[in-house]
Amino acid sequence: MSTGSFTPEGEPLKGSDLARAALEAAKASAKARGRTPGSKSKGRPVNRRRRRWSGPGPDDRDPQPLGRIASRLAADRGWVEQLQGGQVFGRWAKLVGEDVAEHAKPIALSDGELTVQASSTAWATQLRLLQRDLIKRIAAGVGHGVVKRLKIKGPDAPSWRHGPRHAPGRGPRDTYG
Repeated sequence: MSTGSFTPEGEPLKGSDLARAALEAAKASAKARGRTPGSKSKGRPVNRRRRRWSGPGPDDRDPQPLGRIASRLAADRGWVEQLQGGQVFGRWAKLVGEDVAEHAKPIALSDGELTVQASSTAWATQLRLLQRDLIKRIAAGVGHGVVKRLKIKGPDAPSWRHGPRHAPGRGPRDTYG
């Protein structure tokens, strides 16, 4: 004798009545095991939120160009000012021109003050005369407010200190008179 579901009249269930009976039997079995209908196995909660596709418009989940990601990262971390300052050093020849860059080099940038060292005292004087024009060129190339003023230095004087040990005093000039 086959085991199946029958109607109260003794006829076998067919179609939707059979499906309804199977569903009721499954619910009863789950309730007997302590599970609520609709829960996943192993007691994990069900995430009812449907996955949504980004569609034809731009979305944060779309692949992004590397430059956009890097600029967003720099803005989030507060690195924009340091990066603009680095552009002054990296693009110095293009910003001020080849002839000026040949005789002057940037040394330091701090609080909007760019320290520039000239190759000679004559070029230091020339750079002081061109100071406003140089600041305008740098602002046009990198951005306004990055360099607010220039500090022009002449060439470094030679050092008479050689080696790890030295005697205090004027050096070799103290025997000349």
